[in-house]
Formats: sequence, C-alpha cells, structure tokens
Amino acid sequence: MKNKLILNENTKFDEAIALLDDNGNGVLPVVDKLNKLIGIITDGDIRKAILNKNLDLKHIINNNPYKLNVNTSKIKCIQYLKKIKRRQVPLVDNEGNYITMFTLDEVEFNNKPNAVVIMAGGLGTRLGELTKNTPKPMLHVGSKPILEIIIEKFIEFGFNKFYISVNYKKEIIKDYFENGEKLGVEILYLEEDKRLGTGGALSLIKEDLSESIVVTNGDVLSNVDFDVLLNYHESKSSPATMCVREYEHIIPYGVVDTKNDKIISLSEKPQIKFNINTGIYILSPESVKKIPKNQYFELPTLFENIIEDGQDPYFYKIVDYWIDIGQKEEYIRANNDIDTEKF
Repeated sequence: MKNKLILNENTKFDEAIALLDDNGNGVLPVVDKLNKLIGIITDGDIRKAILNKNLDLKHIINNNPYKLNVNTSKIKCIQYLKKIKRRQVPLVDNEGNYITMFTLDEVEFNNKPNAVVIMAGGLGTRLGELTKNTPKPMLHVGSKPILEIIIEKFIEFGFNKFYISVNYKKEIIKDYFENGEKLGVEILYLEEDKRLGTGGALSLIKEDLSESIVVTNGDVLSNVDFDVLLNYHESKSSPATMCVREYEHIIPYGVVDTKNDKIISLSEKPQIKFNINTGIYILSPESVKKIPKNQYFELPTLFENIIEDGQDPYFYKIVDYWIDIGQKEEYIRANNDIDTEKF
C-alpha cells in the first residue's frame, strides 16, 4: 500500500478521505512524522464519523489496531487474518515503524494455477523406530509435522492446490490435513494401493493438467524460491526441470593416477564435486502423460525417457537451504536448524 496518512496538527479530514479512496481497499494506515504507526482508518470509521457529525480525525482513528511484525511469515499472516476475520493487517518493524499493509486480496490475486504434488507414501525404514507408528512426513520438526512445514512453504508462494500421495499409514495424514480447509487450501489424495515409487503416483491424478506441476518428496525441507524456479522452467520451455544441489566429497586417501604400469600423477585427498537430485521437480502436462498408469515408476526414469525422445530436460541448481530427512542424523539436524530459524 503506497498511501498512508501522516498525522499532524494541519491534517484535514478531506485528506484522509482522498487517501482512503485512492488506496481502494477500505483501510488507511496513520503514522506520525517519524513513521510510527498510530493506527488505522477504515471506510466504516469514515461513515460513522459523518453520521455522527464528528469529523475530528483524532476521534476517528482506531489507535489500537491489530498489527504484526514485518518478519511474520506469509502463512502466519494469512492464518492470523482468518482468525481475527479481517482482510488487512499493518506490518511494523521492531520499533513500531509502519512498513506495509498485508492484505488477503493481494495473496488471492497472486494465487498460482500450478498444483503441487507431495510424495508422502514411503515407509521411512532408514529412520527405524521413529517411523514404526508414524509415516515419515508426519514426524515433527519443531512443533509441526514435516509435511505441514512443506505445505506452508508453498502457500507462502501462492500455491493453493495440493495432491498428497499416500500409502504407509495414510489415515494419519488424511485425518490430520483432511481437505486442507484449515490451511486455506485444497488437498486431494492420491491413494496408492501398492507402492508406485516417486513418479507412479502421478498417474493417479484424474484431472487433465493445463499447467506444469511442482513435485516434491515429502521428506525434503528447503528455502527454494519457487517464483524464480517456475520462471526459469517456463523461460526454458522445459518438458521437465530437476532441482539439483552441488555435493562435495573428499576422498580420505592419496589418489594415484596410473597408465601402463606407470604413475602419472598423485593427488592427496582430492575433492570431488557433482550434482545430486534434490527430490524437487517441475513437470509439464505433456511429461506427466508419459508416466505409465498404476505402475511402479521413478521420476529420474522420466528424465531418461525424455532424453531418449530427443528432448532437453533442464536442471535448476539450489543454493538455498535444503535437507533430505532420510536418516536420524538429518532429522536431528533439521530440528536444530528450525530452532535457529535456518528455514
């Protein structure tokens, strides 16, 4: 919101009306000359003032409005507004300076047409006793299940339709998230009668896709900028885009290069760098159609098939935070990371 009312002894009632009208969303932040938030004025406040024939701004301003810190995540802002049954809330910094107005109208306007598919049907056997009674995506990192954190990250980027593939202890997931209404989104379930791998569950989507979909494993946490990722995918007209991350391995020995019984060179504990699959993908509707129906199928195989067909899938390198919670060590690290607000 670009318009705010700076209150001083010369501020006129008409000025507030003009700024409120220009904003067009029924709310006007009021600040002092140092930009400290004093309060807000709404269309309703103006109407009441006119009816009561009291046009003194100091009596019109709501001096105790709902407000949030500017560092509050988008999902928490959305949840807060729904809780207080409002469509706008001013955001301030730690000193109470007005920064901007968060509005549900902007969030809804920026909703993405792309669906998100989260693969949450795995057994999680590498986590041992932790997943004996709980599916891996429902293990808590901090105060929430991994799966909820993933969904909330996507919501922050304007995604509102989700498919969750489920198999192992699926009722725990379905009972927790239901149809997604609690999070303000739509959730549908791809129920695997048998294990279908990281790609086979996509064949269970009944709707005809008109937009590329985002696919992610249900045990991956990251700070990927999905706006940038989607723009990259679309700019390349890519049939499929795989997110990769640079992985570095140090060989703990001296490596000897040889040829014809001769030593060519020596390398002491060399470092090897290569790209690994992060379990995050964007697939075009045409590529999803290539996945065999109700068969075990891994998504890397789709990329191989696309290459064999003479097309060029692309990769997108992740440099942001990323962790695959596949083993106990990673699970412990993720809980430490969320305490330090790394993601």
